[in-house]
Amino acid sequence: MTDTAPTGGLDRRGFFRAGVAATATLAALGPLEALSARTAGAAPLTKRNSSPDYGPLSPVRDQTTGLPLLALPRGFEYLSYGWTGDAMSDGTPTPGMHDGMAAFHRRDGKIALVRNHEQGGYTGAFTEPAYNPAATGGTTNLVFDPEKGEFTESWASLSGTIRNCAGGPTPWGTWLTCEETTEIAPDGTRHGYVFEVPFDGKADPSPLKGMGRFSHEAVAVDPGTGIVYLTEDATPSGFYRYLPRKRGKLDAGGTLQMLVVETPEGGSYSTYTDGTGTRYRTSWVTVPNPDYAPGETRPAEQGAALGAAVFRRLEGAWWGNDRVYIVSTSGGPKGQGQVFEYDPRTERMRVLFASPDATVLNNPDNICVSPRGGIVLCEDGSEGEYLHGLTTDGEIFPFALNRVVIPEGGVPGKKVAPGDYSGSEWCGSTFEPKRGNWLFVNAQTPGITFAITGPWRRGSL
Repeated sequence: MTDTAPTGGLDRRGFFRAGVAATATLAALGPLEALSARTAGAAPLTKRNSSPDYGPLSPVRDQTTGLPLLALPRGFEYLSYGWTGDAMSDGTPTPGMHDGMAAFHRRDGKIALVRNHEQGGYTGAFTEPAYNPAATGGTTNLVFDPEKGEFTESWASLSGTIRNCAGGPTPWGTWLTCEETTEIAPDGTRHGYVFEVPFDGKADPSPLKGMGRFSHEAVAVDPGTGIVYLTEDATPSGFYRYLPRKRGKLDAGGTLQMLVVETPEGGSYSTYTDGTGTRYRTSWVTVPNPDYAPGETRPAEQGAALGAAVFRRLEGAWWGNDRVYIVSTSGGPKGQGQVFEYDPRTERMRVLFASPDATVLNNPDNICVSPRGGIVLCEDGSEGEYLHGLTTDGEIFPFALNRVVIPEGGVPGKKVAPGDYSGSEWCGSTFEPKRGNWLFVNAQTPGITFAITGPWRRGSL
């Protein structure tokens, strides 16, 4: 049954030196127990004007263009790269609509990133081979040198897909990119799948059909078991898991299941309005027809008919602290977002945080977990667009503000049109693996990737 808890201005060389000098040993932190305890209390949270650890935000100039594109706490610096239209190392123009992303450690010490592009339409793929030669979505790969603080190369790795929104990294060094659609292309090609992309090459453009056909958003992989957890950006949506027949070989097939919140009557349970501290006992049911065709029942409805729980617009997902963190963009009592925590060991789930007001948190989307244990939430709201942090003692705070404005006349060497892009959503937050000295994140429009460094160990991120 359902258990409910009480609710309640360096120069460029100096900039790089600062990033390299931040390699002190990480402090060992627990998995957000204090956050859970505080957010389950009776006192409502209110938005802070600054981080309790890092301080207030102020405009900081981009080390690449000199423009004040972001507001950050004191001591943090950043550079931009991979603007829409920039030529990549393979000569391909960088696609637009930057979205989900993950970072991987290379043997040479550099960082590899795989980045989604949530492009729709059928005007042609930007690389070959392509799943659907007419479709414009896909992924690109980047390489970053954390010691020098610079991006060194980039290339197109997958195309012919549609609306590659989020996804997630695997323990074996690949990126799972998700199509957030169930479109049927003009030529009859069915979209709505997950594809696997290596961090060091190009993808095989074959869909992983065992993971189902639905409006995929994000995935999180349990490194101990190889089980893949999946979210769906729809209402009603399901929270899924994929049990591969062979760990690390997702194309070998497997079983797709949907989460059940156990209730006395055994029916489907709606989490739409559940607040902070709500707890659940869970189990799983198998989805009979994951790769549904037009005219057939979609997976979320199949699962709900078997007693599975339904959610409102499940989006971001990330593995961290031996748990899965999941975001419902428009769930909660105020419809402004929920963050769920699922523990596979106990099969228990809880609402870690539900926004009490848009001024506190306005429709979170992508999510990642810092090597220090804190959470980064990418906001996709209707007003100022913030990156938020959740601290290990229960504080939610703004960490960065989008201030991207391209002046009249544009930016030398960039193809982005002048305009105010400060209302664009944040996407793809991901930390440098192991040391966690760099946070990589995207502004979806006009399409820019940022690498941020600074005194992380002063706070929870």
